[in-house]
Amino acid sequence: MLGAMSTASDGRDEPDRTLRLLWRDRLGDPVGSRGPKQRASVDAVVDTAIELADAAGLEALSMRRVAERLGLRPMSVYTYVPGRAELIDLMVDRVAGEQPLPELRGSLRERLEQVARRAWNEYLRHPWLLSIDTSRPPLGPNVSDRWEWSLRAIEGLGLSDLDMDQVVTLVVGFVSAPARAYVDAERLRRAESDDDAWWERNGPLLEQIVDPARFAVSGRVGQAAGAEYGASADPERAFEFGLARVIDGIEVYVGAASGR
Repeated sequence: MLGAMSTASDGRDEPDRTLRLLWRDRLGDPVGSRGPKQRASVDAVVDTAIELADAAGLEALSMRRVAERLGLRPMSVYTYVPGRAELIDLMVDRVAGEQPLPELRGSLRERLEQVARRAWNEYLRHPWLLSIDTSRPPLGPNVSDRWEWSLRAIEGLGLSDLDMDQVVTLVVGFVSAPARAYVDAERLRRAESDDDAWWERNGPLLEQIVDPARFAVSGRVGQAAGAEYGASADPERAFEFGLARVIDGIEVYVGAASGR
């Protein structure tokens, strides 16, 4: 208690500023966001930041660029959002609420597919989400609603609360790998424009490098996959295959848990 009191002067025991911004609809506008000199809003700052990140990636996002896009002085944007880290939290929560959460229907498989496909589509709309540190997700209204909705997909199946947490974490966490591969493949496609041309150009050299005896299995599998995909990989197909196998395992686990 004394330790907490001793830090009062540096603000460490005060509520997180990001939480106040995330829940501003309920708590009211933060101090400093009102007044006649305000030419924008927190929402406008967040929307502009999302547009910038969608267009050029998270690495291109800066408070200065947001200010320039809004026609503000560089330092004035800080009167709306304290800094870039807080802004990113607001962006994550905003995109989590872009679309209404659908009613969860059908079998366990169908409900988990809904959860996974929502994450998949969100990553594809906003690839910069794949660069976000998720160790402490922003506890805003939209992220919180999403988590509640996801857990309700497996409520009442006989799983413990910890098991429920792990199942949703597994399903959502799986999605990021094929989504990242999909985004990378799209970026490469735009840069190279023709994947077939790359293979044609480098085919003779690869024939010199690849030893059929040394790479017998990978060579056979790679040839079959390349012929099927028309490329070195098919991230969307990998997503569908992997999601089905993940849910297969969850169904087995839930069946065992309900029989305990």
